[in-house]
Amino acid sequence: MRTIYIVDDDDPVRASLQSLLSVRKNLLIRSFRSGDLFLEQVEELDPGVLLLDFNMPGSNGLDVLRALRPFGNRFVSIVLTGKGSIDVAVQAMKIGAVDFLEKPYDPVVLLQLIDAAFVQHEQQHAMEERTAQAASRIDALSPRERDVLKGLIEGRSNKVIAFELELSPRTVEIYRANLMQKLDVRSLSDALKIAFAAGMFPDA
Repeated sequence: MRTIYIVDDDDPVRASLQSLLSVRKNLLIRSFRSGDLFLEQVEELDPGVLLLDFNMPGSNGLDVLRALRPFGNRFVSIVLTGKGSIDVAVQAMKIGAVDFLEKPYDPVVLLQLIDAAFVQHEQQHAMEERTAQAASRIDALSPRERDVLKGLIEGRSNKVIAFELELSPRTVEIYRANLMQKLDVRSLSDALKIAFAAGMFPDA
């Protein structure tokens, strides 16, 4: 089930969007008549796509986008702007909107933007899941195993890692075997993929 939020102070616009989107299966639609009302409930809302009007009393579209920054990728926003408000659209995209559409909008184009936003949202969620899983595996490593892995990330051989850590090459081999087992991988390339996914990049 996908969730989409309509935030617009114009009753006919909200009704029109609700009618347009209601033909889509597996789509939960929730409407808010102001940005302030949306923000009052935002912490309790499920992740989803946001159709956000720019011109609203109280918190306008840009205010809502700024307020959503702490929520990361929980919401993907499409801003609906008045005709000729390209500068507003550019500002919106700079602070987090994935796209914008001028009113009056073409229903076909709007549905295409919504589909693309959901795809992006699901890809972001999948990436976050992979990152969390990778970080969990990295956290299971001992400090020495992480030191050895860092050396491997930086392209060092076992002998060089052993010299830098003041260990014997045999000890480094044991740490390397242990970290491979904990990461549940069979090849160095798979171990490095997990390390990169978890953000273990060499220092610049």
